[in-house]
Amino acid sequence: MAKRVYDTVIVGSGAGGGAAAWALTRKGLRVLILEAGPRYDPFKDYKASTRDWEEGFPVKAGSQGRYTYGEMQALSGQWSQLRSWNHVSGLLNPGDRRASFGYHHVRAVGGSSLHFTGEAHRLNQQSMRLHSRFGVGADWPLSYQDLEPHYLEAERFVGVAGPAADPYRPRSAPLPYEAHPFAYSTRFLQKGFAAKGMQLVANPLAVLPEARENRPACNYCGCCLKGCPRTDKGTIDVTYLRAAEASGLCDIRTDTTVVRIETGAEGKVVGVHYRDRNGAGFVETPKLVLAAGAIETPRLLLASKDMRSPKGLANESGQVGRNFMETLLWTSNALCPENLGSHRGLPVDSICWTYNAPDSIPGVVGGCRFSPSVAESDLLGPINYAKRVVKGWGRAHKQAMRTSFGRVLSLSGICESLPHPESYVALDPSVKDSTGVAVARIHSHVDDMAMKRIAFMAKTCREILKASGAGPIFEEFSSYDIFSSTHVFGTCRMGTDPRNSVVDAWCRSHRWNNLYIVDASVFPSTGGGESPGLTIQALALRAMGAMAPAT
Repeated sequence: MAKRVYDTVIVGSGAGGGAAAWALTRKGLRVLILEAGPRYDPFKDYKASTRDWEEGFPVKAGSQGRYTYGEMQALSGQWSQLRSWNHVSGLLNPGDRRASFGYHHVRAVGGSSLHFTGEAHRLNQQSMRLHSRFGVGADWPLSYQDLEPHYLEAERFVGVAGPAADPYRPRSAPLPYEAHPFAYSTRFLQKGFAAKGMQLVANPLAVLPEARENRPACNYCGCCLKGCPRTDKGTIDVTYLRAAEASGLCDIRTDTTVVRIETGAEGKVVGVHYRDRNGAGFVETPKLVLAAGAIETPRLLLASKDMRSPKGLANESGQVGRNFMETLLWTSNALCPENLGSHRGLPVDSICWTYNAPDSIPGVVGGCRFSPSVAESDLLGPINYAKRVVKGWGRAHKQAMRTSFGRVLSLSGICESLPHPESYVALDPSVKDSTGVAVARIHSHVDDMAMKRIAFMAKTCREILKASGAGPIFEEFSSYDIFSSTHVFGTCRMGTDPRNSVVDAWCRSHRWNNLYIVDASVFPSTGGGESPGLTIQALALRAMGAMAPAT
């Protein structure tokens, strides 16, 4: 590997790494991507067309990272109405402290885009000035207008379908495709939103409504989270990385874990040490781009401490690993009196932004969004109906399954997550991975302001379901008592002041002038429930477009 000369080495091949690779190869630069996980073949590895389709996203060797968790906070009787529960099994967390259900990700070529629902959101521009306006969190060192042309480029490249306009996210050109049609269950849910004076609109999705080049149109099977076997979903592997590799300028090395970054004189990194199937190795690079995510990127930087960086690489501010922000979620699931066929259609075809702005929830800083969530609750097939929806056993259970299937209505809220001193990522003091490097230890704390946001989402979901005509709620899931995150942010945040940030507005380290970070770790704020993938892509396209030639 080291014998070939590259202009840039990229660590990680998800949204940031893939978009960065495409942007650099488009400039004629030779790129090497080091990916710790395997490569998936969508036409062979995904199970949507097999008898095992309900098992979920397939796990391959190396496709899951290893993490530990700090002690979670004690639960309070004040918020007992926010406990997670199911009418068959009872409390999902019966203990007296928050429990960890894990950080849900895919470590592979394409990253977690392989199992995302296709949501392609721009950030609400009001969420980019939380500190200036509300005295919380941190401001972004760039504006929405700075990102807007790169949002456009990303939307065109991956193929986003959605509404023509969004008052919270002004655009200079329309989306490439009109929005997908709503499923019948979504139209049923619209009644509840209307009764609350809220609007359920089409969700911007990187899912093709018509064939394009070598990708077909969506068939609405609903299995986006289990891996798209048709490639109509705009995952990073079939969009940016496919184009980057086709250029002949991008090499991807799978099952290759970077264990340490080597630094040199004059404020530059000189290369990375890695381990692959053949053992240890080293590759030099004039430019290094980290895109391993908000858990693995700070872990690698902290593990790369040396005489020049005794607190960890790029950690002169002490902010690497700090400001960890997680997915804060509420879900309510109810059984409806009529058959909705709710197992069909796109998982998140619609969304409500009514309370998305950071000052829209009364008495709370930080907004939220609402959307249907049958697929995200994994209630598409009979196995989970039998375990979680229908009680009993035998003949009566079988009959209840026949009458209940397709009638679940699920509604979720996701809200802003703000930095907290007790939420951070560090190196575990005793647990190491197979390469001998300390694994990341995740510390999570949900404060009272977050509890109030979750309580607002709980109340609103319950009221909307009731107004829609749904029957009794049979299950609820909450971030109050369970850590369960798909989107994580903030552990290497960007800013103008090197004293309290890790990278600048161009995603470049304040100290190491050939080191860039292009993943959600640079986010100063999360937004009110937006999916971060499109913003990561836009940041990467902007940073790589401005990257100076190697010197």
